Amino acid sequence: MSLDNSWKGIDRHGMLLAFDEAQNSYQQGGIPIGSVLLVQDPTESDGYKILGSGHNERIQKSSATLHGEISALENAGRLRAEIYRKATIIPRVVIGENTTFMGGEVLLQQSGVEVVVQDRQDCKDLMQKFISEKPGEWNEDIGEVADRD
Repeated sequence: MSLDNSWKGIDRHGMLLAFDEAQNSYQQGGIPIGSVLLVQDPTESDGYKILGSGHNERIQKSSATLHGEISALENAGRLRAEIYRKATIIPRVVIGENTTFMGGEVLLQQSGVEVVVQDRQDCKDLMQKFISEKPGEWNEDIGEVADRD
């Protein structure tokens, strides 16, 4: 799928907001992954409306499920299906970087989801810092089993 030009600026702003969320998580001792659920909205000055935002809170809240995307969806509250169908992180996913960890991008694309990878150095740097400081928490988050003696 080709990226609609109207999304380019929105993605840039959305990623800045998601990065702020990621930094908040890191400062709280959590995994630095943020997420923003937003839709295009020509009535707004920036051309989009934020429906919800959040960050990974698995460590902070001792949660098995509270990844960044789930946090953003939870903070958005209950919305009508037609709103979700137009929102970034539902039919479109924008990723800051996927060098540190390659997620389910291929599966998403095969399912018809538009995937945009921005390959941002600030995202890579923050993730690498967290991984080097807390490798156990990172491995837990991505489902890696630690080697045992």
